[in-house]
Amino acid sequence: MRIDCRHYESRTYTSGEIVRKCRLDLAPEAPWRCPESCSGYERRTVDVGWHYGSLAEPLAAEPVPPPDLGGDVAALLDAAEEIVNRAGMELAEEESARRSRAVFKRGRRKKRR
Repeated sequence: MRIDCRHYESRTYTSGEIVRKCRLDLAPEAPWRCPESCSGYERRTVDVGWHYGSLAEPLAAEPVPPPDLGGDVAALLDAAEEIVNRAGMELAEEESARRSRAVFKRGRRKKRR
């Protein structure tokens, strides 16, 4: 990933896991690399000239190299995204059904009074 792009985003969770991504979702092989001629690349200007103290880690020149996945990385990431999207839809349907049951039960109680 081009860490000097204004659309590059990085977040570290309490578990220590680091998520690196393109906010525009233009990097099909994220978090490892951006396309050579990315149409969304804009040089970041916010932290130009900043000095990092001892508590902050300076931006790395190169992020961790990609693991050898032995195939088309974009296809693998697309398949993973499809699994996550499908699970999200199932959860949304379950929540909708749960709320419908709750409204139905509430309506039945009111009629008995």
